[in-house]
Amino acid sequence: MTPSGKLILDFGQNLVGYVRLSNINGPVGHKITLSHAEVLEHDELCTRPLRICKATDEYILKGEGIESYNPRFTFHGFRYAQIDGWTGGDLRECAEAIVCHTDITPIGGFSSSHALLNKLYQNICWGMRGNFLSVPTDCPQRDERLGWSGDLALFAPTAVLIYDCFTFLKNWLIDVEYDQMVLGGVPAMVTPNNTIPDPVWCRRVPCAIWHDVTVLAPWALYEETADTSILAQQYNSMVTWMRMVPLQTSGATHLWDPAIFNLGDWLDPAAPPNAPWKGATDAKMVANAFLIHSLDLMSEISRILNQQGDHAHFTAWSKAARQEFQDEYITKTGRLVSDSQTAYALAICFDLLTNSQREHAGSRLVYLVRKNEFKIGTGFAGTPFICEALAKAGHIQVAYAMLLEESCPSWLYPVTMGATTVWERWDSMLPDGSVNPGEMTSFNHYAFGAIAKFMYERVAGLQRVEAGWRKFRVAPSIGAEFSHAAAEHETAFGRTSARWETTRQNGDLEKMVVWVSVPYSTTCEVVIPTTSGERREVVGCGEWTFESEFRRDYEWPVKALPPKS
Repeated sequence: MTPSGKLILDFGQNLVGYVRLSNINGPVGHKITLSHAEVLEHDELCTRPLRICKATDEYILKGEGIESYNPRFTFHGFRYAQIDGWTGGDLRECAEAIVCHTDITPIGGFSSSHALLNKLYQNICWGMRGNFLSVPTDCPQRDERLGWSGDLALFAPTAVLIYDCFTFLKNWLIDVEYDQMVLGGVPAMVTPNNTIPDPVWCRRVPCAIWHDVTVLAPWALYEETADTSILAQQYNSMVTWMRMVPLQTSGATHLWDPAIFNLGDWLDPAAPPNAPWKGATDAKMVANAFLIHSLDLMSEISRILNQQGDHAHFTAWSKAARQEFQDEYITKTGRLVSDSQTAYALAICFDLLTNSQREHAGSRLVYLVRKNEFKIGTGFAGTPFICEALAKAGHIQVAYAMLLEESCPSWLYPVTMGATTVWERWDSMLPDGSVNPGEMTSFNHYAFGAIAKFMYERVAGLQRVEAGWRKFRVAPSIGAEFSHAAAEHETAFGRTSARWETTRQNGDLEKMVVWVSVPYSTTCEVVIPTTSGERREVVGCGEWTFESEFRRDYEWPVKALPPKS
């Protein structure tokens, strides 16, 4: 019961579905109303984030004895349901939340010695499952529920590790191409495209990242399965999109036309609540980084499909664009024009730096992260890459400090606030329990959950080496205070898994045991730490156990930099 006297049901989990009512008993014409929301504010149902969406079900009683209500042709995103006019039995027995999602099979799992990180992974799974309902929606609750392309473009490499979504996304990509051709070759921002009457979101103007989904999503599906049919199916869509990218007419003629508005690092925490495109990183730079990334993929995709002319074209374009990116955005020593977490993360992960620049760029990224007290400084564009960039640069402990940070903004902050799904904003709920004042505030948005890929590959150490998992690697990155972690993944060849744990021996010496499952027709490279470095071994099908001794020769916790540094 709320302070205002309203009766609210708490199902304990932010979910996608509906409420089923049973044992209803009342007079004919009596109305029962269910109002749905994701959160409470001031102990009352908070419907402001729904905008104009009512999220309300009404049932008019027939008055003929015991009745039940099971809504059809609708779903809601909610944890809480306010019920008005109830005339039945005990609601603890008469109300049931029915979870809805497309029938996609779980194929991945992750666990570790860190309880909050395990909860984060569960939240990521819940968020993906709920939003993969017929189409990959951005959110399931407000007046939107659309198949936003940018969210999927960035989350797809993580999605394929968690659920078997190949056929689901393969079908959606057919619709992406259809909408693209309706708009003359420019992909829609959402598919199915119900924004055609909207002059803002159906501008028919190219948009980096969101429209790069035509390349990024098929590539993620190919990497997971090695099925070239998805590349062949979407090849025309990919090539058409690359032809539509507006380039500069003079100067850096292989990069984006700077006159085009791009959304950049959407929802960077530094952006104002009602201007999520105004992040700390130059949106033009972000667009060009993703352009080069897409060009690199197009060069490889055209090679795989034996499109020799296209392969030469995209390879040459990528090389020229990379040099122009260097000239425009990177100093000789490796500083970037946008001195931000996202800028360095993209430059490192997309291989935009020369050998002589990488070390300095990595060190600068470490400085920015420590200066920011390990809090997140990335939006949609940078978040999937920030921890991996730190790892690639040789700073895995800094990456772990960022991953395990609990203050806002961070991955674990929502968990400490009771979140059961991933939020749209890092601070969808503020530390005082009030809801973010921005009009765009969802509590079930999977995009920032892309960090799960890093958790699989670095914390547990399970890494795909070759498309389709014919070759994979188990190489846990020992760090923080992790004492055990595990990941498993169902491939076309069978189940792969990696599990490790450490126990303290004499002094600072620790023993590590690693268990690895290798399915038929695959090989696995196992890399484990030792007192003198690391040990590598390649094994074939079977159940394997490896032991070693090592020392944690790193400082933990990593210290933040003082304010005046």
